[in-house]
Amino acid sequence: MTLAAEPRQRRPRPKIVTLSDAAAARVREIMDKADKPYAGLRVGVKNGGCAGQEYVLEYAETAAPLDEVVEDKGVRILIDPKAVLFLIGTEVDYEITKLSAKFVFRNPNETDACGCGESVTIVPARPDAVDADGRSL
Repeated sequence: MTLAAEPRQRRPRPKIVTLSDAAAARVREIMDKADKPYAGLRVGVKNGGCAGQEYVLEYAETAAPLDEVVEDKGVRILIDPKAVLFLIGTEVDYEITKLSAKFVFRNPNETDACGCGESVTIVPARPDAVDADGRSL
């Protein structure tokens, strides 16, 4: 008689992206006022700008089959699989100043940013260099 080995426990997967309380409140407010229901907030990275890459925030009408789905503070975040390694450990915040109100990305994988703050340079995170909370080691 052969005994089956116990399946190895997987280490907890870190949240790829988290939201500050202010960002979560603003996203919920925006989604509540949207002209139709959406599947969530799509967060990603695209090539562009003087530093090489730009963050993307947009309504997600549906979740793609390979999207990473993160639930945080009552907000559903959908992340394109191509952006995952660029976003691991990122916190999205919402800041209001006298002259502007905007979402701000605090990304430990960011290595450079342009002077105007519209584009960044991001290196992919090494999966073995991230703790259970998504912070870089």
